[in-house]
Amino acid sequence: MKQTGDLNLVKKINKSIVLHHIRTDSPISRARIAEITGLTKATVSSLVNELIESSLVDEIGAGESSGGRKPMMLLFNGTAGYAIGVDLGVHDILAVLTDLTGKVISEKRVQHDNASVESVIQLLKLTIRNLIDSAPASTYGIIGIGIGVPGICDDDGNLLFAPNLSWENVPLQKDIEEAFGIPVVIDNEANAGAVGEKQFGTGKDTANLVYISIGIGIGAGIIIKGELYRGATGFSGEIGHISIQHDGPKCRCGSLGCWELYASEHALLEQARLELGEPAQLDMLLSKAEAGDQKVIALFERLGYYLGVGVVNIINGYNPEFIILGGRLAGAEKWLMKPLLQLLEKRSLPLPRKLLNVEFSQLSDRSTVLGAASFAVSKFFASTTVSIDGN
Repeated sequence: MKQTGDLNLVKKINKSIVLHHIRTDSPISRARIAEITGLTKATVSSLVNELIESSLVDEIGAGESSGGRKPMMLLFNGTAGYAIGVDLGVHDILAVLTDLTGKVISEKRVQHDNASVESVIQLLKLTIRNLIDSAPASTYGIIGIGIGVPGICDDDGNLLFAPNLSWENVPLQKDIEEAFGIPVVIDNEANAGAVGEKQFGTGKDTANLVYISIGIGIGAGIIIKGELYRGATGFSGEIGHISIQHDGPKCRCGSLGCWELYASEHALLEQARLELGEPAQLDMLLSKAEAGDQKVIALFERLGYYLGVGVVNIINGYNPEFIILGGRLAGAEKWLMKPLLQLLEKRSLPLPRKLLNVEFSQLSDRSTVLGAASFAVSKFFASTTVSIDGN
C-alpha cells in the first residue's frame, strides 16, 4: 500500500511541475517540457493528456521544427476558471474578477464609511456576489477568493489587528467561505501587493524587492530570492510603524512617531486640512496640483520627503534590488519622486544604493487585487482536490 501511495504522490508532483511550466512558459511543446524537467517524454505526454482532459491545457497546433517532425504546441487555458481578488481598504473596497492567468475581466469599486465591522463585511459580500454573477461560464467556475487586508492576519484567515480600521479578531476567512462555499485566502494587503508586482508588474525580473503600499497607512511586502518573506511568525512588513520620531505623536497602533503619521495618505489629507482650512480628498488635491496650485504641490513634495525618510531605512536595512511604491498615491509620482530621490541621495548608504532601482508602480492601485487573486489561483492549483491528482 505504501508503494502505491508513494507512486501517486510522485505523479501528483510531476503533474504539478508539468502544469507549472505550461502556465509560465507556454506556448511550449511536450519535448521541451521533458528537456526542462528531466522527465521522460512518455511521462510528460501522459500527464499532458490528463491536463488536456481536465480542460487546463489546450493544443494549439504545430510549432517551428528544428529538424524532423513539427512539435505540437501547448497553451495554458486561462479561462478554465476565474478568481476574485479584493483590496479591503480603510474607506473603499476594490475587487476584480480575473481569469487563471491574472487577466482582469471585470472590476468593481465601492466606498464605505467603516461604520461597523458588520456593515463593511456585508458590503464586501455584496461586491463579491456581483463579480461572481458577472463571471463567464467555465469548467471550474469561481475557483477562489483572495482578500488583501490592511492589518495583521493569521494562517487561519483571522484579521487579528487592523489599526486604521479599528478592527480586532475578525474571523474574515471563515465568514466569507461560509457565505459563498468557495476557498478563501486572507493576507496582508502589502504582501498581496508585492506578489502582484512580482507576477504582473515591474518586479517580474527581480529576485529581491520591497513593495511599499501607501494608503491611509503604510505597509510593506518583501520578496527575498523570489519568495514572499513573512517573518518568524508571519507578521513581517508592518513598516509603517517604524518610528521616525522618537517622541512624535501617538499612532493608532499605540506607538509614537510612526512613519505612516508623516508619509501616508492620511498624513497628506490631515496636513492639507490644516493648511487649506477645509477637508480635502486625494482626487481633489491631485487635480489642484495638476492645475499648478503651488501650495498643494508643496504638500506633495513634503510627503515625498517623509517617504524618503522611511525608504532610507529600508535601503540600509534590507539592501533590495528594487523598491516599488504603490497605492493611490502612485498618481502623485511627478511631485513625490524628486524630493524622495534627493533624500535617498543624501541619507542612504552609497553601497546599498548603488544598484538599487526605485519606481512607482505601473499597476497603480491594482497591485493588491492582482496579488490577492493570484493567492486564490495558487491555492487552487496546490489543492489535491483539483485536477492535479487526476480526479
